[in-house]
Amino acid sequence: MTQGIPTMSTFDKLHARFDAQAAQGMDDIFQFHFSDAEDHYLKIQDGELEICAGEHEDPSVSLSLSTETLKGIMSGEVNGMTAFMTGKLKASGNVMLATKLTSLFPAG
Repeated sequence: MTQGIPTMSTFDKLHARFDAQAAQGMDDIFQFHFSDAEDHYLKIQDGELEICAGEHEDPSVSLSLSTETLKGIMSGEVNGMTAFMTGKLKASGNVMLATKLTSLFPAG
């Protein structure tokens, strides 16, 4: 299995779970720096979601973590604040924006 494939399936799941209603009026970039896969960013603008590979030049918030940590946070198995406090998740920029991820991508 090549690196990057688990990330894409994770992002496919995020796309399926995206709550456009919760994203109304937003214009933000969530940058993900993965320790075990390629970097990606989420562009959220007025209820629309675009997932891009690579690095954005001016993200609203940058998150550094593993794909496993992201999966755990998005599934609810890992508390985002706990991941942050234990060093599994590092954030810079508008850190409060990161707390919106679970409302933008509610668990099934």
